[in-house]
Amino acid sequence: MMGETRPLLIGLTGPIGCGKSNVGRVLSELGGTVIDADVLARAVSAPAGPALGQIRTRFGDAVFDPNGELDRGSLAAIVFDDATALADLERIVHPHVRRLLEAALDAAEKDHVPFVALEAIKLVEGGLAERCAEVWVIECSVATQRARLAHRGTPTDDVERRLATQGPDLVARLTGLLGERKGVRRVSTEGSMEETRAVVEDALAEALEAYLAED
Repeated sequence: MMGETRPLLIGLTGPIGCGKSNVGRVLSELGGTVIDADVLARAVSAPAGPALGQIRTRFGDAVFDPNGELDRGSLAAIVFDDATALADLERIVHPHVRRLLEAALDAAEKDHVPFVALEAIKLVEGGLAERCAEVWVIECSVATQRARLAHRGTPTDDVERRLATQGPDLVARLTGLLGERKGVRRVSTEGSMEETRAVVEDALAEALEAYLAED
């Protein structure tokens, strides 16, 4: 049942370079609140952030620059190929991110926004999908992923490493993990920004209609 002021919560996930942020931008323009888990993670590891001391304890001074700020490139180089180090980093960061997330959701509810979009790469694996009435798996072709990542200035070898790490079947794996639950949509961003906007508008209209019907 939908509460009087509880907004529809839409989870956004999917492979890197497939346009999750573009979908979030459209949803923001359509009147929703967008919460980006990566932005929250950066906030908790920013100077004076609550996770910074724990990161230094676990990974040492090598991942900090001379000014004492986190060197995200150095940290990424460590955790990218080390599953144990990545798991340790996630155990440090995720509790702090969850607290910021809960605060942002409470604020959105108090502001009576109609819907909230939560963008997170590990939305499904991290358990956040369970909080969402809708989960949108954003997808595009591998060729489009490569082109978009290259446009961002990502080096070719880094692009290929990231794609290999996620695997070519990520969308299928995510939808498999989600199973038969309601509200799962595969949203293609293969076309132009105008075409993507039309796809998002249609998906949102259907999602809101289904959510309101549950009340």
